[in-house]
Amino acid sequence: MSEHFDIVIAGGGMVGISLALQLGAVLPAKTTILLVEGNAIPAAGDGGVSDYHPAFDARSTALSYSSRLIYDDIDVWDGLRQSLCAIESIHVSSRGRFGSTLLRASDYSWPALGYVVENAWLGNALIQQLHRQGRVDLRCPAKVIGARPDGKSVSLELESDGLHDRLRAGLLLVADGANSRLRDALGMAVNEKPYRQHALVANIASAEPHTGCAYERFTDTGPLALLPLLRADGTENRSALVWTLPAEQARYLCDCDEVEFLQVLQERFGYRLGRLVKVGARHAYPLSLVQSSEQVRQGIVVMGNAAHALHPVAGQGFNLALRDVAALGRVLAEGIAAGVASGNLEMLQRYQQRQQPDQDRTIQFSDRMPALFMHADPLLGLGRDLALAGLDIMPSLKREFVRYAAGVARNGG
Repeated sequence: MSEHFDIVIAGGGMVGISLALQLGAVLPAKTTILLVEGNAIPAAGDGGVSDYHPAFDARSTALSYSSRLIYDDIDVWDGLRQSLCAIESIHVSSRGRFGSTLLRASDYSWPALGYVVENAWLGNALIQQLHRQGRVDLRCPAKVIGARPDGKSVSLELESDGLHDRLRAGLLLVADGANSRLRDALGMAVNEKPYRQHALVANIASAEPHTGCAYERFTDTGPLALLPLLRADGTENRSALVWTLPAEQARYLCDCDEVEFLQVLQERFGYRLGRLVKVGARHAYPLSLVQSSEQVRQGIVVMGNAAHALHPVAGQGFNLALRDVAALGRVLAEGIAAGVASGNLEMLQRYQQRQQPDQDRTIQFSDRMPALFMHADPLLGLGRDLALAGLDIMPSLKREFVRYAAGVARNGG
């Protein structure tokens, strides 16, 4: 007899561990959950707490206000507090145009519009909470290399250190990234829309403090974002850059010397942070919109980037994935409490129906917004300027825009 779990999660990245924690928190103790990850997961730290030491070059993630609420519910947030930089305001502008707007958390009595956290610390906080919760079995390093629906369960093949093992799952959750081999092996096709652009990411030091302000600046080559970060390595004013560029220009700017890079960035961004004085390690990666053609089958759900990988504008991708995680947890909890099997297709379709409006709205926003601001038509440019400026004179519209950006819009999960 193969070993059996009610739920198996394939992929132990930030989405996979968040999913494990969410299900461990909301599902009955008798529900068995296994997390399978190809890399070794560190053991529990001393008391589950580590000293936070920010590094200048650390990669970061922007968490929306809705993500804070989700992580609060599953006891992750307290472990993140010392490593968070609050986004107290967002300045949105269009280079060379008059339209701009400033969104402030204080206008809505929120502590912040969002938060920026270094990926290494977010990962550590998730892992330590996974150990503290103690609800989820771990199989790592190991990979799910094969999956075959078998009646009301899914037969899985695992590989670890060259050895193969088999087990059965009532529900398989595929969370192994945008290039998911498991999703492909299951024959769940993807629709991919290449943007023919690269995202250049790096950390920047500036002469002036960011004062908790995030900048989203639209240019003729694509959006340029600077997100506030905590101080590190003697650098007081640190921001995370996400800069969308044509592929050739992104490659050039990754390789050119620091002085030239900062000159070009200064010319594109302006002097809202004073003089830009330092850039850390630069990386560039190609951008595409990737969507799984189906997200649910009997006994199977595709999650995270395996389900939808988005353009980085406004940092919506990971936050959408977390709202999916919370929604799936609610649906499974309702169904299992009513005696429904974890892999029941009707129940899984109910999850997708609940999340589809949020997914559609978020994907359309991230897909259309960069193209809208890159369009050279002067009448369209005037319309964009009036729309941005109009947010400041139409409080109800601005409030809905802020709620949407924070992931708490109506029907937003």
